[in-house]
Amino acid sequence: MPRRNRANRAEPRSTAGGVSARRLESAADGEWIVQRVPGEWASKVYRCPGCDHEIRPGVAHLVVWPATETGTVEDRRHWHQGCWSARDRRYPTSRR
Repeated sequence: MPRRNRANRAEPRSTAGGVSARRLESAADGEWIVQRVPGEWASKVYRCPGCDHEIRPGVAHLVVWPATETGTVEDRRHWHQGCWSARDRRYPTSRR
């Protein structure tokens, strides 16, 4: 019988309605709540504020919002991982 070359461990997933783990990040521009969105959960098109390009469905990315008490759903922004990491030295491209 052929051997199966797949891991026997299950991928970690949250059972809280499909929400992945959140973390708090502190930087010069404030404190942020950062949540990773796996590609299989990304079902809509978003525009990254870091590069002003689209984040297409199926592309893993981050959802970020201020960690202050006033941060609401309207404050959430969807970022490419690289754009979020480089936000202190990167600016949106111009639209043509």
